[in-house]
Amino acid sequence: MARKAVGFGEDDLRALAGARSFERGLGYLDAVSGLEVGEGSVTAVVRGTDVYEVELTLGGGEGMSGWCDCPYGQEGNFCKHCVAVGLTVLRRAKTIPHQRAAARARASGLEAWLSACSRDELLALVREQIAEDRELRRRLELRAAAARSDLGIVRERILALIDPRPFARYGYVEHADAPGYAQQVAEAAAALGALTAGGQAAQAVALAEEAIRVLGEAYGEIDDSDGVVGQAADTVVEAHREACGVARPDPERLGEWLVGHVLGDGSGVTDLDPLDYAEVLGPSGLARLRQLAADARRRRPSGWAERYLTERLVKAEGDVDALIALYAQDLAQSGATHLRIAEELESAGRADEALAWAERGIRDCAAETYIDGRLVDYVCARYAKAGRSADVVGVRRDRFHAERSLAAYQQLRSAAQAAQCWEAERVAALAVLKEDARRERGGGYGGPVLIDTLLDDGDVDAAWCEAAGLADDRQWERLADLSRETHPVEALAVYLRLVERLKEPTGDRAYEHLARLLLGARECHRALQTQEAFTDHLAGLRAELKRRRKLMSILDRYGL
Repeated sequence: MARKAVGFGEDDLRALAGARSFERGLGYLDAVSGLEVGEGSVTAVVRGTDVYEVELTLGGGEGMSGWCDCPYGQEGNFCKHCVAVGLTVLRRAKTIPHQRAAARARASGLEAWLSACSRDELLALVREQIAEDRELRRRLELRAAAARSDLGIVRERILALIDPRPFARYGYVEHADAPGYAQQVAEAAAALGALTAGGQAAQAVALAEEAIRVLGEAYGEIDDSDGVVGQAADTVVEAHREACGVARPDPERLGEWLVGHVLGDGSGVTDLDPLDYAEVLGPSGLARLRQLAADARRRRPSGWAERYLTERLVKAEGDVDALIALYAQDLAQSGATHLRIAEELESAGRADEALAWAERGIRDCAAETYIDGRLVDYVCARYAKAGRSADVVGVRRDRFHAERSLAAYQQLRSAAQAAQCWEAERVAALAVLKEDARRERGGGYGGPVLIDTLLDDGDVDAAWCEAAGLADDRQWERLADLSRETHPVEALAVYLRLVERLKEPTGDRAYEHLARLLLGARECHRALQTQEAFTDHLAGLRAELKRRRKLMSILDRYGL
């Protein structure tokens, strides 16, 4: 009933947060206050080390998300504070529909009241707010200056908005401060738009270019892991593009500025594409753009930005052969460039040439341990479509021999099963891995891959035969998990050995792992009808580790 009312359940919270944060969230239920339910979200505050603001979206499964301004939450994690708010919502699930209705009524009432206010009343309300909210006052002052075309004040305020120094407490804008700085950058973009709308497009062009330059210079000192500053910077570029569309600056000068920005050190802050300005540039501006791009490529043929600019211009001209010739000058060892060429040719309706380039990529990269999987998939998909199942198997077999990985083995298995030749292919593939294991026994990569493939095939008996001296702890545990009923003695020995190794590590993750191992050991004892031995072992373990209170609580929770 609770899930139906709010759109999520405890399982969703646990999946989003992970076991550790979920368990910690249980301890913060009494710290939640100020719960407000909206149409699609819930907000609240949680008192922890500090007072944190939390917002949850009320969607099910992948549609649900949470935000918290604690350090862990600002890294994009669904933190313990989000868990606490989510659990509080579930506890109050019966009241949620009523709270949503009340929220809608409040919003409707506010809208009706504002609509009924006179001009003087609204002005008084705005004045009251700007007297109390310095940030709001600053934003409105900027809008007013833009509307008056007071360019001196507008420039001063825009440059102040994009100045990162107020956010750089240690000479660097940290991750937690990036959203606040991004909001100011977006405000600067809005002011530029207002300037254009107010008939000052030419001035907006110049100011936007100055703002973009300053942003580029500052970006190297900003932790923009979430990309929020980059997104805000793109709104400044959009304001510049709109201003150019109105002001119609000199096309050749605009072309020079665009090339300078793309090739400059600060270009990483925006996704500026010169071709988005094609209509404003016109023939003369585009010609200047091409000339400058060609000159830059001659000076630095291996430069990434120079290559990007050249590729964009060639692609825009629609000359597929010229684009392929450009790509072919620098073929990546992973085969990624071969794939790009194949995709361009296929888009141009030249499917046979596309496949030939992709096949060339497979040949050129045959000896590489790593090859772009999309290239292999591309070739195999076209072989399969043409009914060439044996060729699909051949490609997958070659990649398996080069990579010796579980993923390559699984892909070979799928292809060979489709071609009805898996039995023979499996024997040959396992022979390769067994030979690797013999050579690498005691620490190489062949053994673990062999064990993983046998377990993936469901061949548990064969995995037991090969595991000694090869399997790592992860594989031993999985092998035991799959063998509690069929090999209880062997599985129990594995669990007990791993339990001994986990006595030293501390922390929730280690304790959760230890509890899972003990559950496995208990199942083995049940299969062997030796429950008393497990009870004695568990009692001894609890006595030995009794000072670890968190471990004791976790064992209690698992019924151990």
